[in-house]
Amino acid sequence: MSIPFIIFLVIAINVFFMYNSLVSKKNQVQNIFAGLDAVLKKRYDLIPNLVATVSKYMEHEKSLLSEVTKLRADANKPNVSDEQKIALDAKVSSALGSIMVAVENYPELKANENVMHLQGTLNEIEEQISAARRAYNQAVTDYNNKIEMIPSNFIAMAIGYKRKEVFNIPDAQRENINVKELFN
Repeated sequence: MSIPFIIFLVIAINVFFMYNSLVSKKNQVQNIFAGLDAVLKKRYDLIPNLVATVSKYMEHEKSLLSEVTKLRADANKPNVSDEQKIALDAKVSSALGSIMVAVENYPELKANENVMHLQGTLNEIEEQISAARRAYNQAVTDYNNKIEMIPSNFIAMAIGYKRKEVFNIPDAQRENINVKELFN
């Protein structure tokens, strides 16, 4: 065998392995996002029950309940991109948090067994979503590293792989909590 042929063979094998690794990382991101999407769907399926249960008590929060219902409908539309789902998830999380805070202002609602059960179910789903977000962010980080590092970035560019966005915490959730207000 000639030296140029051996060099060509080594380069071809490296390109083969880099390509397969890129495809594997892309598929891993898609697989984990599908799992996250399934948990988000569980949350979206829970929302009508929550809204129906609390709406008769929460007359003053009708706009909040309407917003949650609209966000749920938007999230369930066909052809919603992954980026749009990520943005909708942040909005739904914020709105659901507001509903749970509002529930605290209604003693008869806090004592309602259906609301208590829905809150428990929602908390469980939120924990699952949190775990799925962490797994998704790790897979996206691995994928982004792979498509940005030399030499695999040349192959990624050639096949059109683009950087993906991780789930970020909304700015409102980064603010410090005023503990004094919690006890007033």
